[in-house]
Amino acid sequence: MEKFKDLRIVDNFYQTSAFFPMPTILASTVSESGQTNLGAYSLCFPYYIAGKDYYAMILECRNSSNTAQNILRTKKVTLNFITDERKYFKEAVRLGFPGDTTEEKMKDCIFTLEKSTLGDDRPELVSEAFQVFECTWDDSLEDAFNDKPGNLEGYEPPFRNFNGITSKFGAHFILKIDKIWMKETYYNTIINGVKAGGYPRVPVDYGYRDSTNFWYTKFKRPIAEKIQAKDGDVNSVMYAAERIDPEVKFTKEACQKLVKIPRVFLKAALTQMVEIAKKEGISLIDEKAVDFINDKRKEEKKKK
Repeated sequence: MEKFKDLRIVDNFYQTSAFFPMPTILASTVSESGQTNLGAYSLCFPYYIAGKDYYAMILECRNSSNTAQNILRTKKVTLNFITDERKYFKEAVRLGFPGDTTEEKMKDCIFTLEKSTLGDDRPELVSEAFQVFECTWDDSLEDAFNDKPGNLEGYEPPFRNFNGITSKFGAHFILKIDKIWMKETYYNTIINGVKAGGYPRVPVDYGYRDSTNFWYTKFKRPIAEKIQAKDGDVNSVMYAAERIDPEVKFTKEACQKLVKIPRVFLKAALTQMVEIAKKEGISLIDEKAVDFINDKRKEEKKKK
């Protein structure tokens, strides 16, 4: 077995000192002229995923880029996830090249743009994307609303820690997700049950590495590995269920159907079930009620 070697950590370490798989995203923003600008990004990841009053992504980019300057000015950005066609990745590499104006880069862009339904001030969506997140920058965090566009040669300190202008040439944006759009094929996969054949052809980008090329891999059929769920003690489920709401009770048989829910998620799941039961006028949740409530949960997920 090969031994590990100590590799020097340098700027852009995720590309120059590591092999780091990332998504390929086209961030659309609105330029000063009102034209939609597309910029290619990989440093874009989930940020707030639970327990907050909204969900969010984080986008990291050069603060002099068209994308960053437009976000500083308009607060709006749309994240378009493209599939792994070679022509799409080639175009993403072109769109990611720094220095071009919006007019220059968008002149011969191969992607089709369509209007947002959330308002005329929103960036257009990429029709070829398999999913789209329409977002608003939360500039209230760290008082980032004080950061303004215009400093294309770099910003001076003080810098923000995690939101806004974070270094002389860098920016981080915490993006509130306003809407997630999904092409019907993949929407149906999520709503009706995930199967290998229902996954989008998601490219994996390895970034700029050798001063000559960007590298990525095309999609391969995903492999499913069964979760080795541990059956909990039905008595512990009953104990938790009895403390959710005094007006709604669970039978032992109902609790038996819930023993595979991981302990860390149990209270949240029981609470949601009780909320649905009360809306439906159910005061005793038995096995049939569990199935009914689960169907209701699926319906509510579809509506969202």
